[in-house]
Amino acid sequence: MASRTIKAALADVLENLSEENFKKFCHHLMDLRAGPRIRRTAVEGKSCLEVADVMVSTFTEVKVVGVAEEILRDIGCTQEADDLGKYQVAITSCKHFVDRHRVDLINRVSNIGPILDDLLDKNVIQQEVYEQIRALPTTQDKIRELYSGPLKASEACKDAFYESLQLNEKFLIDDLSADLSRVYPCLSPERELG
Repeated sequence: MASRTIKAALADVLENLSEENFKKFCHHLMDLRAGPRIRRTAVEGKSCLEVADVMVSTFTEVKVVGVAEEILRDIGCTQEADDLGKYQVAITSCKHFVDRHRVDLINRVSNIGPILDDLLDKNVIQQEVYEQIRALPTTQDKIRELYSGPLKASEACKDAFYESLQLNEKFLIDDLSADLSRVYPCLSPERELG
């Protein structure tokens, strides 16, 4: 369940609504008083996936589940709202490996040179940023700088960082992954990227 996106989970919930409840959902979505407004043309006659896409684009992945849950409860679809809420909890507890282990990675990574080289080769960082990070005095400062900049850009950047860690800090990643499977049983070693 946690490997799916919030948009896909929302689309699945909307697809499981009856045609009448889906129409009610769209009507309530257009009548929201708080937050951004959604135009009738953005949802009228659209598929469940298209409505989910509009919602994620409008409210962001962080807020869309709360908005959808509220509408579902307003139209009497409490089970669907509960299901969507459970999905949000699963996503939140199963964050990306590099986010869950930020402190350990800052304190324990020692082989930063090849990691920076990999990130430069994969265009996660540009030459100027590479040189700025290399100039920092400690490995901890270098990792912190990665977290405060390039790793914020996207999941793909975090994936590239994780892959480089697997190559250059294998024993550290194995150690953290072993701890992870005990703490987060919803994750297996082959699902670390996501």
